[in-house]
Amino acid sequence: MTTVTISRDFGSEGDSLARSVALDLGYHFVDKEIIADLLANYGFVEFDREYDSLMGFWEKFDAQRGKRRELMVDMLNKGIEAFAVHGNVVILGRSGFSVLSGYADVFHVRLQAPFQARVKKLMKEKNLTHVEAVTLCEEGDRVRSEFIHGYYGVDWDSAHPFDLIINTDKIESDLTLSYIVNAVKALETTSLKGKPTSKMLEVDPILARAVNEILHCKMDHSELRPELVMHL
Repeated sequence: MTTVTISRDFGSEGDSLARSVALDLGYHFVDKEIIADLLANYGFVEFDREYDSLMGFWEKFDAQRGKRRELMVDMLNKGIEAFAVHGNVVILGRSGFSVLSGYADVFHVRLQAPFQARVKKLMKEKNLTHVEAVTLCEEGDRVRSEFIHGYYGVDWDSAHPFDLIINTDKIESDLTLSYIVNAVKALETTSLKGKPTSKMLEVDPILARAVNEILHCKMDHSELRPELVMHL
């Protein structure tokens, strides 16, 4: 089994491609709605709304929530880990690449496009003026950058965390899909013996059951939990 995380620049093609990747691989698709459903089970009904209300995101969280913000992000991290342990999932956004960094059975994809290309796409899709699209794109980039850097200490513009980076302004969707699917299939046949994998993560049984219910899947896609011997 493998987990795929797909991160994307604000306004770049990501949602539809991620769904297509999941469909082609026969994996579960985990997006913000699925993650929001999981968090809602634990009382964090406002995370998705706050994350998507771009203007003043950090100001509102810093001034009003403090500790609760940290609890929500901690629950987000545990949820993403639980989806990975379940197996055979494509996780779209929500810092999946940071949470699951360093595991050999997780494939990290970054979809990006030049700023002006994303602005034009937003103008067309949302019927915005150029100024409105620029403002929306800049704010979307800011929120992603501050969230990732603030909680995971990762530079959003860094290529280091990713296994595959694709410019969706130059590479057509069908070819992008092919690149990702073929790379994941190759990883599925690669020996991971002696390497750290997401199957080593400890997941609360109640959380694991909640993931099964949300995905409508009780199958354990994981293999036997591997033993890891660390040589320091």
